[in-house]
Amino acid sequence: MEIKNVSVIGAGTMGNGIAHVFAQSGFKVTLIDVNAAQLEKALSTIAKNIDRQISKGAVTEEQKSATLQNITTATDIAVGVKSANLVVEAATENINLKLEIFKQMDAAAPESCILATNTSSISITKIAAVTKRPSAVIGMHFMNPVPVMKLVEIINGYATSKEVSAIINELSVTLGKVPCTVNDYPGFIANRILMPMINEAIYSLYEGVAGVQEIDTVMKLGMAHPMGPLQLADFIGLDVCYSILKVLHEGFGNPKYAPCPLLVNMVTAGKLGVKSGEGFYVYTPGSKELVVSDSFKK
Repeated sequence: MEIKNVSVIGAGTMGNGIAHVFAQSGFKVTLIDVNAAQLEKALSTIAKNIDRQISKGAVTEEQKSATLQNITTATDIAVGVKSANLVVEAATENINLKLEIFKQMDAAAPESCILATNTSSISITKIAAVTKRPSAVIGMHFMNPVPVMKLVEIINGYATSKEVSAIINELSVTLGKVPCTVNDYPGFIANRILMPMINEAIYSLYEGVAGVQEIDTVMKLGMAHPMGPLQLADFIGLDVCYSILKVLHEGFGNPKYAPCPLLVNMVTAGKLGVKSGEGFYVYTPGSKELVVSDSFKK
């Protein structure tokens, strides 16, 4: 099948990034969110991100104009997906919310439409089970920031057809991404490996083995990581890390995946990282300086 019209559900960080790359690759995109103000914010973010690309010589003003013209918005799922060949759900990492959205997507989208989710940990098989087209449901896990990161983790659910998997792999290449196909088990590959590392870094801080900067510096300079695990956790969102670890813990029943008590407390206190302005570090708008939170200063 030919994919021309793409609907993206959720206008947050991931949703606007996914809409950006599809629109920039020539697809007609409908960005859907129940919050009209969030849609306006998303369009503004996309424009600013394209300006950043222009400043680096990656795209032209003409390409910016074409990209923005390729995006329309909607506040109703039924309206937004009615002409879609592909729908990519990029809502909050909440199982009940995603299941409800997929029920609505399935009811309103054309029969031939592929339904994808950007989930980072929730079972594709479980999501597909609430639809009447489980063979056309697949995981399409983009990395943040979407316009920059090359990887797309393609997750085949138990019933995902080989044809749908092949289409989404080919589509990812069209977007300039590198697809890696994995099977549907807790955490897939990216987060099954990443989250225990982040959790262990938090445990190392919790147990007083080393400070925030020391832990991150060891991993950056010793292991060639572009950012340390604690800074990365802040960037991802500590609430997201917590949710993924819970999925891993419940899915495997292994205590090694249990979220560190420090992480639990920080999420409960609303210290979620970049999105809340404070996590392991403090984030001041307009400042690039990395300042350790007072909670962890010696």
